[in-house]
Amino acid sequence: MSELSGKKFLCFVGEDYEDLELWYPKLRLIEAGAEFDVAGQDAGRKYLGKHGYPCVSDIGISELRAADYDGLICAGGWMPDKLRRDSDVLRITREFSESSKLVAAICHGGWIPISAGIYRGVKVTGSPGIRDDLVNAGALFEDKSVVVDRHFVSSRKPDDLPDFCREIIRVCRG
Repeated sequence: MSELSGKKFLCFVGEDYEDLELWYPKLRLIEAGAEFDVAGQDAGRKYLGKHGYPCVSDIGISELRAADYDGLICAGGWMPDKLRRDSDVLRITREFSESSKLVAAICHGGWIPISAGIYRGVKVTGSPGIRDDLVNAGALFEDKSVVVDRHFVSSRKPDDLPDFCREIIRVCRG
């Protein structure tokens, strides 16, 4: 049996997502035995990453229920700045947190949990570009490759992806 057999993960996607921050966790978690859905504004729509890599969404954001998943991945890029304005994205993110399910954010992906209002008092890291946003949201910022606080996992940048995914798997293995 694989490490994450029977687990199901969700990642948001939109234009200008950070290519590696979506694809590396997706492939690594599938490799560990998990199922993985990518949710965009519209199901079946193709989105281009910052570096031009395409991703087709499996499901529309408005159709999502956190109860159907074990964890949420918030990839970075410029996409989170747009998606954090979507009330369904914020609702779903809050549902994950309220259920003590994994909320994992890397780089600028932290903008989504910030706007969902779930980072107050949580130890996190993220891109230096959103450090002030994290602190102003009440998060406790640490400049490390990965920070784990209960069901929250966060990392700073694509170079941190091995640490990020290792901790996602560790937190969700149970």
